[in-house]
Amino acid sequence: MDEDALGEAGDYDYELPAERIAQEPLADRSAARLLVVSRADGGLTHRHVRDLPDILGPGDLLVVNDTRVVPARLVGRRARTGGAWEGLYLRTEADGPHAGAWVMLARTRGSPAVGERIALDPLPGGDGFGLVLVARGAGGAWLARPDVEVPVEEALARVGRVPLPGYVRGGVADAADVERYQTVFARAAGSAAAPTAGLHFTEDLLRRLAERGVARATVTLHVGLDTFRPITSSRIDAHPMHTEWCRCPPETAAAIAETRRRGGRVVAVGTTTVRTLETAARHGVVASWEGSTDLFIRPGFRFRAVDALVTNFHLPRTTLLVLVSTFASRSIIRRAYDEAIRERYRFLSYGDAMLIVP
Repeated sequence: MDEDALGEAGDYDYELPAERIAQEPLADRSAARLLVVSRADGGLTHRHVRDLPDILGPGDLLVVNDTRVVPARLVGRRARTGGAWEGLYLRTEADGPHAGAWVMLARTRGSPAVGERIALDPLPGGDGFGLVLVARGAGGAWLARPDVEVPVEEALARVGRVPLPGYVRGGVADAADVERYQTVFARAAGSAAAPTAGLHFTEDLLRRLAERGVARATVTLHVGLDTFRPITSSRIDAHPMHTEWCRCPPETAAAIAETRRRGGRVVAVGTTTVRTLETAARHGVVASWEGSTDLFIRPGFRFRAVDALVTNFHLPRTTLLVLVSTFASRSIIRRAYDEAIRERYRFLSYGDAMLIVP
């Protein structure tokens, strides 16, 4: 197999038993299992996330995504027909003729039309409001304008629910998910989904890593449309990547430079962190950077920023699985996933984790 060949989407397919999809997180986040994968020889070792201070060493740098999930799941009815409607807020259009409009994924019976109004259900004890569909966006998204003039954070607080992915309890969150579908280092509000590799970390684990001499830095990537879009084209190079906003601050770029100087490893927590750091390193070294990225990491990509990766187990035929397979190789990741299924690891957002090391 030519690992550098772009290949077919089917090269990133596998059979995921439904019972392996975690429906609840563990009470102790750091008790999740951790499959340690060696890029050098393909070796597989079974550990737990709580063992990271024993695996990482002084001089290593852990880089996390500090995005904060917003209550992005919207429920309502089409005003014209009364039919049920469900949407997922992704972001607010920054410029152009629809500046200020909400960009959303949506589903309902029938075919909504531009100009149609959606009546949003409020949270208990609150007031709802409406959205007017104003245009179709890229990748099947809708653009809509709320009929209230309040900041988006305030509007979502009135009508938004925790945006659990559909494979977790049908996307219906309960009260406990408000906290557990958020990382302990979440700060910058704006994400439509959690950077799920970060869900395994606790304050105690972060303290133990710091005592071990593992430094920590942050980036921000607000998870948007591409996380929810499977690869539908037969070849992965035909898959259109849309943009997600990200930021690598100057202090993180400086921390990476210092890690390189002292011979430590840059350990990215999650594919969103990888995408941000590699965007910031497009010109050879990691530099401070802010803006929208359309980076699609696929076979042939040269990694300039990341040495090791903590990641969850991803859905088949997704750009996330392509990224991980590019980082470690398709053959190694295929073996790792086969092993994880055989050993009954828990998959996807609330599941177990993998650490890919040099």
